Amino acid sequence: MKTFFEKAQRFGKSFMLPIAVLPAAGLLLGIGGALSNPNTVSTYPLLQIEWLQHIFKVMSSAGSIAFDNLALIFAIGVAVGLARSDKGTAGLAAALAYLVMNASMNAMLINAGKLAEDNPAAVGQGMILGIQSLQTGVLGGIIIGLVTAALHNRYNKIELPQFLGFFGGSRFIPIISSFAAIFVGLLLFLVWPTIQLGITKLGGIVDATGYVGTLFYGFFLRMLGPLGLHHIFYLPFWQTGLGGTLEVSGKIYEGTQNIFFAQLGDPSTQKFFIGTSRFMSGRFITMMFGLLGAALAIYHTARPERKKIVGGLMLSAALTSFLTGITEPLEFSFLFVAPLLYVMHAAFDGLAFMLAHMFQITIGQTFSGGLIDFILFGILQGNAKTNWVIVPIIGVVWFCLYYFTFRFLIVKFNFKTPGREDEGGGVADGATGAVKSSDGEDGIAATTMSTSTAPALQASRSEIILHALGGTNNIKDLDCCATRLRVSVYDPGQVNKEAFPATGAKGVLVNGNGVQVIYGPQVSVIKNEIEEYMEGE
Repeated sequence: MKTFFEKAQRFGKSFMLPIAVLPAAGLLLGIGGALSNPNTVSTYPLLQIEWLQHIFKVMSSAGSIAFDNLALIFAIGVAVGLARSDKGTAGLAAALAYLVMNASMNAMLINAGKLAEDNPAAVGQGMILGIQSLQTGVLGGIIIGLVTAALHNRYNKIELPQFLGFFGGSRFIPIISSFAAIFVGLLLFLVWPTIQLGITKLGGIVDATGYVGTLFYGFFLRMLGPLGLHHIFYLPFWQTGLGGTLEVSGKIYEGTQNIFFAQLGDPSTQKFFIGTSRFMSGRFITMMFGLLGAALAIYHTARPERKKIVGGLMLSAALTSFLTGITEPLEFSFLFVAPLLYVMHAAFDGLAFMLAHMFQITIGQTFSGGLIDFILFGILQGNAKTNWVIVPIIGVVWFCLYYFTFRFLIVKFNFKTPGREDEGGGVADGATGAVKSSDGEDGIAATTMSTSTAPALQASRSEIILHALGGTNNIKDLDCCATRLRVSVYDPGQVNKEAFPATGAKGVLVNGNGVQVIYGPQVSVIKNEIEEYMEGE
C-alpha cells in the first residue's frame, strides 16, 4: 500500500503540468467564443464592431488549439512530471515519440488498407498534427509519456562506447524513445479498437447508473482528495470515452471536457453536453457555497479569544475556494481533527453532483469550480445553454446545510477544529501548534497545522522545508501539483512533520516514502525556491 501511494502520487501530480495550461486556454476560448457567438452578437449591438469581433475570434482560435492538441500536451507533461532530472530532454523526447507513434499507426493503416478516405471519424480515425491516425486521444498521449519517462529515468546517464559517445546520456533519450514509439504504435494499431470498444461499453454502464452513479462519482472524487489521487479518478471521465462521445462540427470528441470545449467554440450549440452536469457542474455548488458555510461554522464555534485569528484564516481559505475552486486550505483545517466532518463534506459533494445532473446544469470548467470558471463557462454562455441560474439557488441551501451540520457536529462531539484546541496547545500564546492523526490501516501519518501565525524565521523557508524533509540526500523526487508539495523520500523516518508549520504549511501527509505538504496555490513558487536552494548547496 505504501509503495502504491508513492507511485500513485507521482503519477497523479504528473497530470498537473498539462492541466495547468487549461485555465489560460479556457479563458481565451470562454471569452472569445461567448462574445463572438452570432446569437450573443445579435443581442448586444456593441459587440457588432468588426475589429472587436476579429479580436474575439482570434482569442477563440488561440484557446481552441490547446484543447485540440491535449494528447500532445499530456504526452509532454507526463514525461516531464515523472522525469527525475533533465526534464526538458524528457519533454522533447515525448513530443518526438508521440509523432513517431502516430506516424507508425498511419503506416500500418495504409499497409492494411484500412486508411479511411471518407468520414474517418466514423471508424475512429482522425488528423493528428497532420497525420491521419487512430484517435487514441489523451490516453495515447499519457501512454507515450509514461514510456518516455521510464526510458529517460533508466537511460539518461548511459555511457556508450567512445565512438558513439556523443549520443550518450541525455542525447540517447530521444533516440531510444523514438524506437520504442514505433513498437507502441504497432501495438496500439492491434489492440486500440478493442480498447475503444471496452471504453464505450464501460461508458454505457456509467450512463446506466443514472443519478445514483453521479452521486457516488462525486463522493469518491472528494474522498480521494486528501490522498491527492483525485486527478487519476476524474481524468478518464474528462478526457476519454468513459465520459461520453459526441460529434461536434463533423468531428468526434471523447471525454466530457473535450466535448464541452468543442461545443464552446461551435456557434450552433444550443445546449451543452449532459455529461458536463454529471462530471463537472456539481463542484460549483460545493466550492462556491457549501464550504463557505463550513468556514463560517468553524469561525462561530471557535473560542471567543481566538476568533480573530480563526476569522482571518477562514476568510482567506473561503475566498480561495469561492474564487478559484481550490479547497485544500479549508478542508485541511478540519480533515484530520474531525474526519467525520470530511465524510459529511464528501457526501454533500456527491449530492451536489447529483442535483447538478438532475437539473441539467451544464457549466464546464478548466480544472476547478470557482467563480472565475462560473462566470466564463456559465454566465457568459447564457442560461439557455447552462442553467447557471439554478446554481446560486441550490447554493444558498447548500451554504445553510454545511453551516448547520458542521456547527452541530463540532459542538456535539467537541471537535478540535481551529480555535477550539485545548489550552496550551492552541494559538492564544502565538505558539505554533499541531494536531496529529495516524491511520493504522494504510500507514498514512498526517499533521494539520493550527491557526497561529508563523514565528519569525531564523532560516529561509526553503532551508527549513529541506531540513524537515531530511535534507537533500533524503529526497528522491521533488515536485508539486496545484496546492501540494509532492516529495518521494528515501527514509520517511527523517521527515520532521512538526517543522512544517513555521513555513506556512496547512497540513502534511506521509505514507510510506511519499510525502505531501499542503501549502495552497503558491506551492509552485515554494518548489522552485527549494530547487534553487538545493542547487546552491
